[in-house]
Amino acid sequence: MVVVARDITEQKRIEKEFTEAKIFAELATEIAEEAKSKAEDAVKAKQQFLANMSHEIRTPMNAIIGFTKVLLKTDLTAKQREYLVAIKLSGDSLIVLINDILDLAKVDAGKMIFEEIPFKMEASISAMLHLFETKIREKNLELVKEYDDKIPRVLLGDPVRLHQIILNLVSNAVKFTSKGRITVSARLLEENTDNVNIEFAVTDTGIGIGDNKIKKIFENFQQASSDTSRLYGGTGLGLAIVKQLVEPQGGSISVKSRINEGSTFSFILNFKKTNAEADLDMEMAELDGESKNIKVLVVEDIALNQLLMKTLLDDFGFERDIAANGKIAIEKLQAKSYDVILMDLQMPEMNGFEATEYIRNKLNSTIPIIALTADVTTVDLAKCKAVGMNDYIAKPVDERLLYSKIMSIIKKPQLIKNSGSQEDMHIINKQVKCIDLEYLIHRTKADPKLMIEMISLYLEQTPPLVKAMKQSLVDKDWKLLHSVVHKMIPSFSIMGISSDFENMAKKIQGYANTRQQSDLIHDMALQLENVCTQACKELEIELSMIKKTNA
Repeated sequence: MVVVARDITEQKRIEKEFTEAKIFAELATEIAEEAKSKAEDAVKAKQQFLANMSHEIRTPMNAIIGFTKVLLKTDLTAKQREYLVAIKLSGDSLIVLINDILDLAKVDAGKMIFEEIPFKMEASISAMLHLFETKIREKNLELVKEYDDKIPRVLLGDPVRLHQIILNLVSNAVKFTSKGRITVSARLLEENTDNVNIEFAVTDTGIGIGDNKIKKIFENFQQASSDTSRLYGGTGLGLAIVKQLVEPQGGSISVKSRINEGSTFSFILNFKKTNAEADLDMEMAELDGESKNIKVLVVEDIALNQLLMKTLLDDFGFERDIAANGKIAIEKLQAKSYDVILMDLQMPEMNGFEATEYIRNKLNSTIPIIALTADVTTVDLAKCKAVGMNDYIAKPVDERLLYSKIMSIIKKPQLIKNSGSQEDMHIINKQVKCIDLEYLIHRTKADPKLMIEMISLYLEQTPPLVKAMKQSLVDKDWKLLHSVVHKMIPSFSIMGISSDFENMAKKIQGYANTRQQSDLIHDMALQLENVCTQACKELEIELSMIKKTNA
């Protein structure tokens, strides 16, 4: 008989500790996931709260500022005008504060999006600086603009964010300068075949900033000294916003300052070069009153805002009807035709999103729709595009911007999202053609045989490419999406389709490479599908005519 004995006490202790460690690890993972979920819910709740507060505050502010502007156009005594200007300035200050808080929330939530659209930089900066002319005259200051002529006329970038950066810096310069001048400059630093580096600077002759204070002025709610807010006002958010708008775009910002001599805030941004023309609605149209017979449907539930929109549209010389909600708007659309709809988002019975979906999908209408929104968060703007709105304007409504957007959206060819009857399609195609065969005629030397061959080739290859593009989005096959769109790009210029769509296709390629901005990819892919579908229909007609002519 053989007896073997082994002490397994240590082994059992290790097994027990391992089991306990495993249980604690699982428990820690659950706690971490729960904490992450709570944190995400907290961010969402914060975003929703800010969106709701933005809407609730902006709605009455829209009426206050809007009617103040209307009253300032009437005959007033000097004292009345003084009081109204004070009301308007207070309202404008409150809106700036609301915008700053919302932008900080967007940065915190990682929701800040920077667009790439063609714009004329010099005209854009000049238009923005006009906003300060009155205030600068009041303080007897001199405003100097220095613009480098070597900067390309049209660039790709985000003009709205550029405006916001310069506006904050110039606003600070005006606030802290009591005599002397404010200089705004733009200088070309570097240029290659694709990009330009531009240095912007805002220089003032104001109170200056001490060396020990410079490091903290870009922090949230921080100002140069404890007396700054008391003496000059403000919350200390402006420069924090500027920094958080510059650095995510790959730029840098710096400041040089001396007490009682002034400050220079400079930042460097990179912009892409482009041959495209700037979008019309980026330029502020003057209220010339020449455009008549424009019929506008305003969909708005608040009586004060209805009255304000009536007043503004009457000043423009436009015809206008008012609908208190989306349901009434649809009834009016079925009874009467309009050139454009101004659509509020938050309404009873049927809100702006539901109404737009119905107009696009049930009525099969391509009428331009501009959202009137008090909530300018990224989430809602993406939703506006997704349901088929063409543009948006934030409340309080700026009358020149409203006029500019209405005029540009009416003049701009609209893409056909949903096809109606053949008769409707014929009318639309007759009014707005998306192809221009001038380039093709030039390249083929008007040889009908070669033109027939090239048009036939386009008609043969395009529908499968569109189908593959749609499927690659469904499958999230980014490599295939990049490849398919790459094949589509050359055909745009050959068939005379607007270069905007070529730029859009290149953006899709960029997003496909980084796998970001999926909502924007879907929106742009839908626009490419629409223009390719329309191009095919137009080319079939052209092909038939060429064949008949040369039979």
